[in-house]
Amino acid sequence: MYRNIEDLLADWKEESEFTQKIFSHLTDDSLTAKVTDDGRSIGKISWHIVQTLTEMGKIACIFDEDPLADKPVPKTVKEIADTYSQKNADAVNFINSKIKESMLFAPMEIYGEMWELRKVFQVIIKHQAHHRAQLTVLMRQAGLTVPGIYGPSKEEWSQYNMPPQE
Repeated sequence: MYRNIEDLLADWKEESEFTQKIFSHLTDDSLTAKVTDDGRSIGKISWHIVQTLTEMGKIACIFDEDPLADKPVPKTVKEIADTYSQKNADAVNFINSKIKESMLFAPMEIYGEMWELRKVFQVIIKHQAHHRAQLTVLMRQAGLTVPGIYGPSKEEWSQYNMPPQE
């Protein structure tokens, strides 16, 4: 759990870079790919990551409103990635300029529970990691190259002159 702004921002930066890395390996054609007829598509999960940034960001008072609520999934990866990049930058700027360390420990009601602000930020970050993992499975099934996030991906082991892990 975050005890200061620097730790929060360091984690936020790394995790947002991982999300952008995943987005950069998607294609426009892949956005409709899904495992089951009633499952979420790559595009829907990607857009959900972006929308949750503004949904939870509104709850955490990062955003005055949720500008992405009820917006349909964009048709291009570029629009998804660019929107994520802009909303992420807005959130980082807000944290840098408006959040004081003492505020991290302030409780607020979220989803019917009382959470400290630092937990809200942690959940925003972990939520992205959760859905990035889902995306990597769908990416494999769609024939896309999966980038390594917390370690090399199957395709990246060769850069280390090693066979892929089984």
